[in-house]
Amino acid sequence: MSNKERYIEWAAQQEYMPIFFAPWWLEAVCAGKEWDVLLAEDSEGNIQGAMPYLLRKRAWYKYILMPQMTQIGGIWVTAETTADRFKISEVCRNLSEQLADMGLAYYYQQFMPKSLCVDAMRAMGFKAKERVTYRVEDLSDLDRLIDSFSKNKKRQLQKALSLHAERNMSIEEFYHFHAHCMSIRKRRMIYTREFLLVLERKAKRAEQCQVLSIHNADGQPYAAAFLVWDKKYLYYLIPALDYAFNDSGAGALLVLEAMKLAREKHVLFDFEGSMDRGIARHYKQFGSTPVTYYSVEKYYKPFFRLAIWFQKLREWRTRR
Repeated sequence: MSNKERYIEWAAQQEYMPIFFAPWWLEAVCAGKEWDVLLAEDSEGNIQGAMPYLLRKRAWYKYILMPQMTQIGGIWVTAETTADRFKISEVCRNLSEQLADMGLAYYYQQFMPKSLCVDAMRAMGFKAKERVTYRVEDLSDLDRLIDSFSKNKKRQLQKALSLHAERNMSIEEFYHFHAHCMSIRKRRMIYTREFLLVLERKAKRAEQCQVLSIHNADGQPYAAAFLVWDKKYLYYLIPALDYAFNDSGAGALLVLEAMKLAREKHVLFDFEGSMDRGIARHYKQFGSTPVTYYSVEKYYKPFFRLAIWFQKLREWRTRR
């Protein structure tokens, strides 16, 4: 049995696992690409921890990066292992040794908040950088929640009183709406239609996604979002706002309706992170709390830094 097959069986036995570690998620976001799993086992062959990864190749170099639309990854350990720092160190050492044997030029993954594996990986020569996501962890009282919004967001909600939310926008309609929104801002889409269709199909099969949209009285969409969730969090994965109607309050209403959906699902709300100051400022105005998580990386071949720099430059230009 392959590592991937064992991982699929093991993942099904976990009481909780973030959606980004789910085998079906990895199959979706890595479609047409090569992904696999490193496993750390105890002396009896029981899996203690796992590191699913996306392997990329450029010329004769191999490297690991985060899959598209995937906030967190890295190492997932069993509940028993989580409570034992020594076991965590052993799991991380085992996995880091396996990484070293892969002949990589570069490794990069983003670990989940509060992961004890970050310190263990740092102790083994990996570099950790702080990142931030924004979460709302108390959705029990909607009135109190709205009261925590900034004056600006409350004012926007007042403007949006004539708008309404719908949950029947198709994934095709969402993609074309998002493409329209990006074209208005003269920006490129950062994912393909095919990528989104595959992701939505698998997420829908798992009953872990929803397209939410905001419309005017005539049915014209002003804003929309593709949302996904697991047993603990609903993620504001792909939002889209028609900037021709930026003053309508549709963006604020979209966030509020997404929070209502999270409340219905009995999960917490995660804005899915942003290191962009403007977006972060926007998220803070919804009463959210910053939550730290870390990226973990290592250059096995130092001169590969230049290739990574060019790739980040290209991605930055694509987003503009």
